[in-house]
Amino acid sequence: QVQFVESGGGLVQPGGSLRLSCEGSAGIFRISDVAWYRQAPGKERELAAAVTTDNRISYADFVKGRFTISRDVAKNTMYLEMNFLKPEDTAVYYCNANPPILGWFGRGTQVTVSS
Repeated sequence: QVQFVESGGGLVQPGGSLRLSCEGSAGIFRISDVAWYRQAPGKERELAAAVTTDNRISYADFVKGRFTISRDVAKNTMYLEMNFLKPEDTAVYYCNANPPILGWFGRGTQVTVSS
């Protein structure tokens, strides 16, 4: 059973930064395309950033230029560096395969952007 554990969320002021981490099961980042997703209250889950096994990266328009996805295959960890945060970035952030596997979603990590 593949597991992802997200961490690093918190409360930050508009314009601030956070770095999210996602620890995955051993080897998962070597064999699977992965992504960061987010779900805001009352909204559908959406893809924010993705990276393939051969390191091709893509971003949703709403995070381009502000967020950076990266991964450390040896550490089984993926990161999301978030800068210039906006109140509309408030959401629970998850990592998963891309496309996502429903049973692989973890608890996520809450990011709240508010003054």
